[in-house]
Amino acid sequence: MITVTDAARIKIRELLAAEGRAGLAVRFATQGRGPVTYRYQLGFVGPEEKQPDDTVVDAGGFEVWIDATSLPDLKGATLDYLDTLAESGFKIENPNSPWQDPLAREVARVLEQEINPSVAQHGGAVTLLDVKDGVVYISMGGGCQGCGLATVTLREGIEVRLKQAVPGVREIVDTTDHTSGTNPYYTSNEGKSPVR
Repeated sequence: MITVTDAARIKIRELLAAEGRAGLAVRFATQGRGPVTYRYQLGFVGPEEKQPDDTVVDAGGFEVWIDATSLPDLKGATLDYLDTLAESGFKIENPNSPWQDPLAREVARVLEQEINPSVAQHGGAVTLLDVKDGVVYISMGGGCQGCGLATVTLREGIEVRLKQAVPGVREIVDTTDHTSGTNPYYTSNEGKSPVR
């Protein structure tokens, strides 16, 4: 069903002990699509919140409850905890994708594994909205919204990489309202794209 790593188990037990309330479980659920993968809910719940159709996973010292709607989305997922200089917090590795179309699923994978880590270095994020007939619709957020280099990042970085990595991608359409960006990372057209 799901796997809870030793690191996650230790951290959850630590947090449960700090909570000081007996009988708490961990609710693990999906809540629709995020920028490229699912949005997740992960938190402590009391016995009164257990639903009759919940799947209960014994995680060694505590239970994880998964609702019936989330169950297919989480099958085979791994809940881990990282505490490194680069990352700290719970990490969910999920082999399932909220994207049913194979082309959209591959675009989401490239965005998640390659594009977003690059633009995140400059405070940006790219959200996949849809893929129709080889046209990829995205939205750029964070430092990318309103950035003077957004067009360069899109055309010379994101578009080039997606077309190389995902055969069948014909065009990338940026649906972002760049005029409403409140705190762009760059304010001029000079410089280099973070995805190049």
